Amino acid sequence: MRSERKTVPVSGALVAAVARTVPWRALGAGAAVGLLLVTLPRLSDGPPGAWLALTLLRAAALAFALGLTFLLDDPARHLTTPVTTPRWVRTGLRVLLVAPVAALWWTAALALVPHGVRPPVGAVTLEAGATAALALAAAAIAVRLTDEPEPGPSVAAAVLTAATLGALLIPSRWTLLATAGDPRWGDAHERWGVLLGIAAVALGICLPEPVRHFQPVRRLRTRPEADGGLGA
Repeated sequence: MRSERKTVPVSGALVAAVARTVPWRALGAGAAVGLLLVTLPRLSDGPPGAWLALTLLRAAALAFALGLTFLLDDPARHLTTPVTTPRWVRTGLRVLLVAPVAALWWTAALALVPHGVRPPVGAVTLEAGATAALALAAAAIAVRLTDEPEPGPSVAAAVLTAATLGALLIPSRWTLLATAGDPRWGDAHERWGVLLGIAAVALGICLPEPVRHFQPVRRLRTRPEADGGLGA
């Protein structure tokens, strides 16, 4: 019974400690920019077209994803590495803390788009989820492969560059940015689903602490004089 009573305060303290390390300002900035983009058409005289509404929703999802690239930043990374709580637990708590905020934010972004020009909710939500997962996977890869405690700015720049180049260089038949009603719409979202799966796997692989390279133990060779000159 005593061990069970100790588990609750320790878990609560861990959640509170992790919550204090979440870069809420960066996430808030990405969320604010995204909502601003979706709100812009409301400032004009007429309602936005379907293409503009979809484009602004995609831009808003990218803005929020850029904020997510800072989620794994930890200025005290080199101090927290030796703690008993595994890094994958601490990172998982960060993701769980941010997930409800992301869901509420995306619901608000969709609500700001007029119903008449709102794209299919399920499909565009898949795009937003894949974009967020790819941003988190990129951040996890940077943490896994480098010793940089705050790789967020570099990862955000890389994600933004990749998104821009992808939109410009991906052939039309492989496009991810089809519009609703386009014959390529279904195929494009199948690709979004594949990207979401790849990002989830990459994130899961990169969550644990890096394992040191295996160094085989060399067998000590006994000198002949050490064993009295006796042969093997």
